[in-house]
Amino acid sequence: MRGPDTFTESLFTMRRMEDFIPAHHPLRPIRQMANAALAKMEGLLSRMYEADVKGGRPSIAPEKLLRAMLLQVFYSVRSERQLMEQVQYNMLFRWFVGLSMDDTVWVPTVFTKNRERLTEHDAIIAFFNEVVSMAEEKGWLSGEHFSVDGTLIGAWASHKSFVRKADDDHGNGEGSNFKGQVRSNETHESKTDPDARLYRKGKTASELRFMGHTLSDNRHGLIASAMVTVADGHAEREAAKAMIQDARQVVGDDCEITLGADKGYDAR
Repeated sequence: MRGPDTFTESLFTMRRMEDFIPAHHPLRPIRQMANAALAKMEGLLSRMYEADVKGGRPSIAPEKLLRAMLLQVFYSVRSERQLMEQVQYNMLFRWFVGLSMDDTVWVPTVFTKNRERLTEHDAIIAFFNEVVSMAEEKGWLSGEHFSVDGTLIGAWASHKSFVRKADDDHGNGEGSNFKGQVRSNETHESKTDPDARLYRKGKTASELRFMGHTLSDNRHGLIASAMVTVADGHAEREAAKAMIQDARQVVGDDCEITLGADKGYDAR
C-alpha cells in the first residue's frame, strides 16, 4: 500500500543532537582531538579578551570559532556566509561547532571580525601546533622521513581588479576590458588584494593566486608544518627549505632527515 505524502512536525523531541550523528562518523574522533588541543590553549584564549570584571558583552567562544573554521576547511566551504548558512540547518555542523538546536547562529560579519582576533593573537598557529604535539605524543610522527608539496590557492580577487600599478583611478576601464593586453606582475597588481599574483601551474589558466605548502611526516601522512607564500617560480623550493629547517631544529642535528618531493623541486 502506498504511503501518504504528509509532513507532521513534532513540537518536542526527547533525543539529543548527538543521537543523530553516526557512531563511526570521522568527525567524532576529530572533535575529541580538537577539544583536547583547545583545552591546552585555555591560557592563550583567555588572554585574548578583557577580564570578566570589566564587563561588556560576551564574545563568540573562540573554541566554537576554531571548530567552525575546521569545518570550513574539511568541507571546502567558500565563505563565512555559506558556512553560517550551513551551520543554521546542518545538524552535523551544529553538533561539531558546539551549538544546540536553540542557539542562534552568528551573523557572517560578526564571525569574520571575531576570526580576525584569532589571527592577530596567533591562536590558529597555536591550535595547529597543539595538534601536532598530540600526534607526536601518540607516536604518530617519525621525525625522520618527510614529503613536501605545494598547491595553488585562489585569491579573493577578480581579473578586473588587476590593473596597472601607476593607475589609481578605478574607473579607467582597464580592468573590465583586458583582452589582447599584456599583463604581468611587474607592471600590474590587484587593487583589492595587492599580495595576490597572476600565476599559472602546468596547463592551468593564469589566475590571481597564492601558494600553499605542506610538510608531511611519512609515518601516517600527517602534516607537520604548513605555510602560505606569494605565488612565484621559487616559492615551493624556498618554502620546502624553510619547513625542513624547522623540522631539523625540532629533532636535532644528530638525526638524519630524508625528504621526498616531486620533479617540480628538481632545480639547481
